[in-house]
Amino acid sequence: MRVVATNRKAKRDYEILETYEAGIELRGTEVKSVREGRININDSFVRAKDGELFLVGAHISPYHHGTAFNHDPLRQRKLLLHRKEIDRIISRIREKRLTVIPLKVYFNKRGKVKVEIAVARGRKAYEKKQKLKEKDIEREMKAELKKWRY
Repeated sequence: MRVVATNRKAKRDYEILETYEAGIELRGTEVKSVREGRININDSFVRAKDGELFLVGAHISPYHHGTAFNHDPLRQRKLLLHRKEIDRIISRIREKRLTVIPLKVYFNKRGKVKVEIAVARGRKAYEKKQKLKEKDIEREMKAELKKWRY
């Protein structure tokens, strides 16, 4: 598995509840751009429309060797999941304050582009600060323990 892009803000800004692996419907030049690592999913999210899921806001740069028929960098891309998974995700979206975000884009062993998506709950500002405070305390404790070992 080769990770191409990660959403580094996701774990800070959201509480991850469930994760799913989804295929993504791409055009030829989009696949070539993704292979070069020219994809950004930081401000993207998943939207449900007509019983299907779409990745919105993901930026795949135009392929530099492409022609005039190159793809639109910000177009909505359909996510490929089993019907039961789609229905479950849509029902979770309708719950209060839940959203679906992409966590990472990668190539699986068979060379297919996959997106790891997560059903998540947005964190409030004070929750983010508390999380950072806990990380700082944990880091300091590890440093103290390391110092006392020697």
